[in-house]
Amino acid sequence: MYYGEIKNYDIANGLGVRVTLFVSGCRNHCEGCFQPQTWDFGYGRPFTADTVNEIIEMLAPDYINGLTVLGGEPMEPENQRELLPFFRRVKETYPGKDIWLFSGFTFEELTSGNSRCRTEVTDGLLALADVLVDGRFVLAQKSLALTFRGSSNQRVLDLKKSFAAGSPVLLEGIK
Repeated sequence: MYYGEIKNYDIANGLGVRVTLFVSGCRNHCEGCFQPQTWDFGYGRPFTADTVNEIIEMLAPDYINGLTVLGGEPMEPENQRELLPFFRRVKETYPGKDIWLFSGFTFEELTSGNSRCRTEVTDGLLALADVLVDGRFVLAQKSLALTFRGSSNQRVLDLKKSFAAGSPVLLEGIK
């Protein structure tokens, strides 16, 4: 897996102060995408053990609320397989910090057996994430008034509550 950028002290991609990883590779190719360079699976730098260690160190301060992963598309099958051990390490090292995951795939696509994004690791990856911002960016539904998303079709979901309910549950307090 490759990544385009790591942001430390990010306040734009989730609640609180976060460390944000922009993975490379996306086949969705949404019209109006704000980072089309990340569609290329070879864009940026290789995601290595050193990269993981760097992010783990960045997450250490108490004022860092958690990790956000977006892209590109984290839920492309090849990215999921690389992210699962990374998410495990983050949760083992910092059980009190949350993980936000941005995906162009919907909760329903990610949890359905009929979607191209489903792999043998999808359920494990989603179980480690706390929040899913889901749905493709739709240029015709773009709104600057939305929090943590670009178009009105996208949702900010509480994954733990969504799995407990068996259907998408919006994260409280996000408009």
